[in-house]
Amino acid sequence: MRSASTTEKELKERIKELTCLYEVTSLIINANLDQVDVTLKAIAKSLKRALQFPKNTRVFIDIEEYSEEEKNTKDELCIISSTISVFNISKGKISAFIKGKELKDNLYLKEEKELFDTVAIKIGGLLERIEIKNNELSMRRKMEHADRLSILGELTAGIAHELNTPLANILGYSELLKADMSSNEKGLADVNKIIQSAIFSREVVKKLMYFACEMPQEMKKVNIIPSIKDAINLLDATFRRQSVKYLVKVEESELWLRADTVQLTQIIFNLIINAIYFSPKDGLVTIETFQTDKEVVLRISDEGIGLSEEALEKVFQPFFTTKPTGEGTGLGLSVVHGIVSSHKGTITAKNGIEKGAIFEVRLPK
Repeated sequence: MRSASTTEKELKERIKELTCLYEVTSLIINANLDQVDVTLKAIAKSLKRALQFPKNTRVFIDIEEYSEEEKNTKDELCIISSTISVFNISKGKISAFIKGKELKDNLYLKEEKELFDTVAIKIGGLLERIEIKNNELSMRRKMEHADRLSILGELTAGIAHELNTPLANILGYSELLKADMSSNEKGLADVNKIIQSAIFSREVVKKLMYFACEMPQEMKKVNIIPSIKDAINLLDATFRRQSVKYLVKVEESELWLRADTVQLTQIIFNLIINAIYFSPKDGLVTIETFQTDKEVVLRISDEGIGLSEEALEKVFQPFFTTKPTGEGTGLGLSVVHGIVSSHKGTITAKNGIEKGAIFEVRLPK
């Protein structure tokens, strides 16, 4: 038969556990999703107060980047541990460590283990909320980015069409003027400068039209491997001049897809040129290609300083460049984006784990 003192002790323990559960629920409901570490610290303190030996016990919540304090030391013994799962994947645990070798028996109650399991489920729910929120923010940014590129594409197409006619007139009349100035060397030199400037401007317009997906295409079955080899052969002197090495990772001799051969070569060429430019001396540019069931993947990475947050957001927008003034028009990567989009593919940019940038193109077969 239980004594009155034992019953009273057990009742006090249950009250502590229920109080803890109420506190934890309130903390999670009112949690600031941008300050999860503060919430976890408060939960750990609440759990500690709910245990039968709070003075000798330390509660530790370990969830990847949210670890709220140091792990156990040599003189501590783990007495309770509950796994925290996020979408059925283990992401961490809650552990209780006790100090003092004299406490060997009955280190924790069954109800305390159940309390830890319940709190672990609640923390998992909180982390799921955070993950959903982050995914929504990421998706919204991507949609906003796609909308901006779409609007820029429409504006660019209009500008390109408007410029084509006056540029053609400038070139035509300049050629006529050149024919009439054979005896005027100074005037002839000036006309040649006008012609060269007009030709340069026409190339810029052509790049704008590539970005806006306005260039005609000749789609056919293409093996991407020869295109990669041709681009590397053309750029071999550039690699040597910039003291940059390259590594080609191609496991198959044939990787077929539907594409415009000229535009496919332009994708490869522009991405490699970009990687060379941002590579340090003796850096390595890696060109890798492989296939999935539905796509051919081209991945080009360098060992440069990588991309800033602003560059990651704007890297495919026309006229955005991180190169010094006079060294780039900011159209190279936007042209690549336009060509990839017109091929119903995708292109992404990200930073490498240790250094450099990685551009990945996925084109349907």
